[in-house]
Amino acid sequence: MTTPRPSTPLSADEARRLALRAQGFLGAPDRRSGVRGVLRHLGAVQLDTISVLARSHELIPYARLGTMGRKTIENAYWKDTHAFEYWSHAACILPIEEWPHFAFRRRAYRNRPHWNHDLPDGAYEQVIKHLRAEGPLTATELGGAKRTSEWWDWSGAKVAVERALMYGEVVCVERRGWKRVYDLAERAVPEPLLHDDLDDTECLRRLVRLAGQSLGVGTRADIADYHRLKGEQVDAVIGDSGLVPVTVEGWGKQAWADPAALETPPRGRHRTTLLSPFDSLIWERARTERIFGFTHRLEAYVPKPKRVYGYFAMPVLAGGHLVGRVDPAREGRTLVARQVTLNGPKAVPAVAQALVEAASWVDCTDVRVERVDAPDLREPLTRELTHALA
Repeated sequence: MTTPRPSTPLSADEARRLALRAQGFLGAPDRRSGVRGVLRHLGAVQLDTISVLARSHELIPYARLGTMGRKTIENAYWKDTHAFEYWSHAACILPIEEWPHFAFRRRAYRNRPHWNHDLPDGAYEQVIKHLRAEGPLTATELGGAKRTSEWWDWSGAKVAVERALMYGEVVCVERRGWKRVYDLAERAVPEPLLHDDLDDTECLRRLVRLAGQSLGVGTRADIADYHRLKGEQVDAVIGDSGLVPVTVEGWGKQAWADPAALETPPRGRHRTTLLSPFDSLIWERARTERIFGFTHRLEAYVPKPKRVYGYFAMPVLAGGHLVGRVDPAREGRTLVARQVTLNGPKAVPAVAQALVEAASWVDCTDVRVERVDAPDLREPLTRELTHALA
């Protein structure tokens, strides 16, 4: 019988700071490694169709590194086969080095007995043949993405190439106008990585360790959620993952931490920025509430009359805390804050700073505030914005 390892005690504040540093928000940003460094550090950057200021995968490095060309961000992800898209936390951009770690998921898809879309006879083989001769190609170039105008009514070519993507015979090597661009894995993935040699246990062990490192500290549920693993899969490997047990004040559940993160107290400069609702710092609601005391919910799919904070309310991070929300839009070269929610007067300078920097990034020269949840804070916020834009 194995004796359980003692848990290292952490205060709630220590855990919060560990999480911020692990996610790239505390300490000097590594600008030399740039967007690619952010991707490797996080291990997964979630994709989403919504684009307000920019798409979420662009907002992730911006939040950590500050303003940079959006084309630079896209090139950093996709040029020279640095990354691939696959199902992780959701549809995510992943470092190419993680290709072997998802062998367990590719095997599970190959053994899956039922699918939502039927695969027409010969369609799979035709797609592979087409890509081998002419790839990389979009689904449209492979023969059409849809049979009708219904969003769910995929063509045979689309069904086939998506099945091949899940199996790992095909890779999404970039997004072009938000369309996936597919190529054969044998051509897109570097030879040393192009294998499914790792058994399921080793895949899970590595992903659990990497998730723990990217989170800094997390519960079983936090770690499982990072790459959408099952709780029992985490349980089977976490003792051999290299993560160490910790007890966090107020969490009420066993947690695990990256031992390297525990060796050095987190210190340094905090980022002040708007966060995508799909940012890995806050993408899991229960964790966000536990760490920041902040209830976060994406309301894009909530009927407009029932929205509280707005269509794409972006939390504002400042001083290591979430201090408010902004629901943004753009009108020409004006960034519009359709609704601003502030956690008190002290949040005003930070929210103004975050808005001005975001405006600069998306080439806006002005910021207009439409609604502030606390009317008495509208004038101080407007004054801060005027000063910052001057």
